[in-house]
Amino acid sequence: MATLATVAAAAGVSRQTVSNALNSPELLRPDTLERVQRAIERLGYTPNRAARNLRTRTSHLVGLRLEPAVEGSASGLMDRFLHSLVESTREAGLHVLLFTPEDVNNPLDGYDALLRSAAVDAFVVTDTYRGNPQAAWLEARQVPFVAFGRPWEDPQACFPWVDVDGRAGVRLAVDHLADKGHERIAWVGWQKSSYIGEDRRNGWLDRMHERELPTTRLSARGEDTIEFGRRAAHALLEGEHPTAFVCVSDTVAMGVLQALVDLGRRAAADDVAVVGFDDSLAAQVTGLTSVRQPLEEIAVQIVRLLEDRLAMRTSDEQNIILTPELRVRDTS
Repeated sequence: MATLATVAAAAGVSRQTVSNALNSPELLRPDTLERVQRAIERLGYTPNRAARNLRTRTSHLVGLRLEPAVEGSASGLMDRFLHSLVESTREAGLHVLLFTPEDVNNPLDGYDALLRSAAVDAFVVTDTYRGNPQAAWLEARQVPFVAFGRPWEDPQACFPWVDVDGRAGVRLAVDHLADKGHERIAWVGWQKSSYIGEDRRNGWLDRMHERELPTTRLSARGEDTIEFGRRAAHALLEGEHPTAFVCVSDTVAMGVLQALVDLGRRAAADDVAVVGFDDSLAAQVTGLTSVRQPLEEIAVQIVRLLEDRLAMRTSDEQNIILTPELRVRDTS
């Protein structure tokens, strides 16, 4: 097997010159660099990446903390995002390193250990909810990162992020249902403390008010679980009798579908229409109309911003908001 020494001997240079050709080619004369590169190619020499990482502190690895699965959730959104991110990073010559925290209640657990071991060059942060210290912690240590999700509580934050226009996505859902003749369109969303949930709810309010449709007692807030969606749908159907539901997530929408089964009703355009959000695998299998997040494009943009950060390039476009689309199926 070729080594640094055999490459040096074949090229007629010192081992340090071969090392410079690999790590600091700008230090060599063009003819010397070309001679070393020819020897490397001829001998099939592959540098020891682990040793090289120790010298250059580059690993081509991007860390992403994997959070525990939520019981009662049918989303699968993170699975789709991770698949897209792995593909996009690979095309850029990077690789995703997933890590899990020992203490799930500590949002910083795992980050420091990876940085101390020089295992990663950058991070993708997926938790930008209120009070999460990850972004500030990484910024203070000048660690490159890009967030999937905007910093809702700090609009003036300077770090790069990519997000989806959830408000616009819900507007699409309401327009679709209203164009089908529905007027009593209910909203089933997350708790008021959720910035993402409230942003999507505002999309419902926008369109309902613009179309002069009723909203009083036609909304519910709760957890992102199938059971909450089921209970909320029962309460709304017994009270205000909506003819359609727009849900903050596919998980909640699955609960609404379950409530309709309980009551002997159908989720369809001519009975009670239901629209979810995320376009999860569960939505595709059950025929649920859903707002699809452009996760593939999100991953592409995150990697582009990561490359800029790693190369210390400045970009005019640091914050990107992408528009989702509506996938119409049997339930509407």
